[in-house]
Amino acid sequence: MLALFFTAAVLGLIFNAAPGAVFAETVREGVRGGFRSALAVQVGSLVGDATWAILGLAGVGLLLQMQALQLPIGIAGTAYLLWLSWDSWSAASQEFVIEGANSHADTRRALRSGVLLSITNPQNVAYWAALGSAMGAVGVAEPTLTHYSLFFAGFMASSLVWCVVCASIVDRVFRNTGQRWARLTYRLCAIAFLLLALSSIKNLLQPAIAGAPPSEQVQAPEVSRGN
Repeated sequence: MLALFFTAAVLGLIFNAAPGAVFAETVREGVRGGFRSALAVQVGSLVGDATWAILGLAGVGLLLQMQALQLPIGIAGTAYLLWLSWDSWSAASQEFVIEGANSHADTRRALRSGVLLSITNPQNVAYWAALGSAMGAVGVAEPTLTHYSLFFAGFMASSLVWCVVCASIVDRVFRNTGQRWARLTYRLCAIAFLLLALSSIKNLLQPAIAGAPPSEQVQAPEVSRGN
């Protein structure tokens, strides 16, 4: 049981530490709002992670892998990434206060961004669907509710630790950042969001290749949270 918990914790750390949209948004919010805003993005992303985790470990993820459901999720995620790219690039041209912007509205916005990025990430669907059906790989031949609960607890425990660590790093790195570097960071985040959106579009178009023999069909990319 203890081995299952620590295995889940390690997987959670790897899952969350992978750079991607959530990390880019954490940096973007952290530049302006510091630790609280950066932490809000990370915690918000856990809401989506927990949702997909529960569905995946319960076996419902196998159903959610159906193309009919992945497509609208992917489209929504791509649209949100494009909006974040535009918003970040536009904000880089405006005057804004670094630090001191930790109002409730800023924190709620950061929290909402984290939730939306996680909920609309189609890779999370495939990740948890596969993991929910692969408990045997960690030595559990016939998983029970206790096994699933323990795995979920280990995963979320390491995820919460990573939230604090990531927000702290972002806060320290950008705490004394001037306007010039803040603008550059916003533009870099905008480019990152755009590239992630283009990558999502590419992944959405891949299943559209029809008529090819199974051996010639494009294999699904390795799944990661994209943090």
